[in-house]
Amino acid sequence: MTRLDVNLFDYGLLFVYFGLVVTIGVLARRAIATSEDFLLSGRSLPAWVTGIAFISANLGAIEILGMAANGAQYGTSTVHFYWIGAVPAMVFLGLVMMPFYYGSKVRSVPEYLRRRFNRPTHLWNALSFAAASVLTAGVNLYALSLVIQALLGWPQWLSILLSAVFVLAYITLGGLSGAIYNEVLQFFVIIAGLIPLVIIGLKDVGGWSGLEAKVSAQAGTENFFSPWGGSGVGSWTNPLGDWIGIVMGLGFVLSFGYWTTNFTEVQRALSAKNLSAAERTPLIGAFPKIFIPALTIIPGLIVIAIFPGFGKEGSGTTYNDAIPALMNHYLPNGTLGIAVAGLLAAFMAGMAANVSSFNTVFTYDIWQTYVKKNKPDHYYLNVGRIVTVVGIVVGIGTAFIASQFSNIMNYIQTLFSFFNAPVFATFIIGMFWKRTTPWAGFFGLVSGFVAAVTFQYLIGPKIAYFYAGQSLDGEINAQMLNFYGAIVAFVVDAVVTVVVTLFTTSKPVHELRGLVWGVPDPDAGDPHEGYVRKWYESPKLLGFTALGIVAVLSIIFI
Repeated sequence: MTRLDVNLFDYGLLFVYFGLVVTIGVLARRAIATSEDFLLSGRSLPAWVTGIAFISANLGAIEILGMAANGAQYGTSTVHFYWIGAVPAMVFLGLVMMPFYYGSKVRSVPEYLRRRFNRPTHLWNALSFAAASVLTAGVNLYALSLVIQALLGWPQWLSILLSAVFVLAYITLGGLSGAIYNEVLQFFVIIAGLIPLVIIGLKDVGGWSGLEAKVSAQAGTENFFSPWGGSGVGSWTNPLGDWIGIVMGLGFVLSFGYWTTNFTEVQRALSAKNLSAAERTPLIGAFPKIFIPALTIIPGLIVIAIFPGFGKEGSGTTYNDAIPALMNHYLPNGTLGIAVAGLLAAFMAGMAANVSSFNTVFTYDIWQTYVKKNKPDHYYLNVGRIVTVVGIVVGIGTAFIASQFSNIMNYIQTLFSFFNAPVFATFIIGMFWKRTTPWAGFFGLVSGFVAAVTFQYLIGPKIAYFYAGQSLDGEINAQMLNFYGAIVAFVVDAVVTVVVTLFTTSKPVHELRGLVWGVPDPDAGDPHEGYVRKWYESPKLLGFTALGIVAVLSIIFI
């Protein structure tokens, strides 16, 4: 990557930003007295804070570099990751699933699975989530190191170590509260850094029409600017693939699996001060999610317009370099400093989210449950701090795995198909079918994971749909391989769950109170009690308004 042309003023802005980050961590430390304070913010945060943190936790390297890389490689069909692959699932989480999570007072998603199924199901999910968290943290750490490397010209390994130190400082100091309040700050810094890049870039290429003309000419297809163009079943003329893969693989399995069962996101809602705030957390986050494509996908398209052959073999670049390349090309000093701070903010937010959820699951669901039981709370607080360090150290190793992929979105979707797709199948069946048995949950999760890995490496590449020459660039369509892998994982998990249920014993109904749809807990009371909601805070109003906006935009840009 070309070294960024920054001066002392830019470095001054970065110094101020990092000073704020560490200060927030120090201030948050004062409020930490228990393990719940450190790992779940004492369940005390208002909805607007958790809502912004909810979306900021996702607005990391996966979002900024990954979606810009997708925009450059696949075109405007990347918008499906937002309007099909995010907002509906976020609304479902707020309206349907948060009452189960928050009302049952579970501290994590694996804990819910332990109470709904059994300890083997719980342990499998806790271990697999911990693995997924550090692998994803490595993506953000790798992306953060790319910017450090571009700023200072340091080797990649040193950039990765320096990046890890910054994140370690404020999470270890402030716990989840420090991470969340920094995520709120980072959200606005990210937006401030990306808006100038989009405006200047569009003006340079002649506006939207000029961008469309230049990119379509290079891509060799008009479908590059048509999200649904060429997406018929079995058709590969859409850069992202066919209708089944997009709607079922991305829009249903991967999307709902990520947004509704991924504890990295759910943890932000669980830190809210009451159920009403928890329900509104993903719904508030859905509104910026609708419009973020303008700040992530468009830069990927612009870089293709101004740098012919960008990301292709022999160009000396990868699709992951799109945003830094545009920053260096367009932004003057001062503005460049803000943009770099925005990038660093995004990557730190993403990694902090992964590590803070990792330390919660490891402390509560693995260490406290299976290793050291019935210890004083202060013991678990210290374990949480130590595990935070361990998570970042492991993330350093996984960062080098992420560095092997030219498009980190392909890598991350592979991880989601392995870990999130099976969990969603088990979760949704167990939540709505009280007959589902404890061992069905366990065998469903294991079989879904095995099916995803088998399809990804053994079956998928050999099926005619995925042969070289079927995709636009003559290579295997990595995104569609992931989408279909997720579908296979979901179907296998669901089938195994149902079959095992038919041959094993269900839990007594009284053990499922508050955990299954239609089986309320009479002793729980009204979790909304004590809070009078204003009309504009209605979850249904927020959720259906977000879906309405998505429907209108989808029609406009079809």
